[in-house]
Amino acid sequence: MLIRRDRGMVAVTVLLDVAFHGGRTATVSAAEIAERLGLARRGMEPLLQSLSRAGLLESVRGPRGGYRLGRPRRDIRISDIITVAMANDEAEPTDGPVGRLQEVVVDGLWNELETAMQEKLSALTLDDLLRRAAAAGLRRPTTEPINFAI
Repeated sequence: MLIRRDRGMVAVTVLLDVAFHGGRTATVSAAEIAERLGLARRGMEPLLQSLSRAGLLESVRGPRGGYRLGRPRRDIRISDIITVAMANDEAEPTDGPVGRLQEVVVDGLWNELETAMQEKLSALTLDDLLRRAAAAGLRRPTTEPINFAI
């Protein structure tokens, strides 16, 4: 499962977007998420539903509905997000290279890398990513008060 720019990365970005723009109290619509990420809303819906079923997101219905975090951001591990996202992904390809070098050297290397990556992803939380965003100068949007002046 070496990390690729795939469903796992999209899931991490979606959760980060919800945490950044909404959090646990304010909701963020699927249309807003899709627009900010440059993705098709229709294609994101199954992923949003999977993240909701897993309790990482909470789906809110109604005119001000959308998605918000299902747990505090410090309790959402990046490894959890990727696990949920990859649960319905295609199985690992079985038609890869074969042979003694592959079996003895490369497969062992890939297992080591997989273990190291899993440890790193388990140590990181959504809160850690939000701190990285702040350190990079990204500021969370503030809601502007409605101006009733005509």
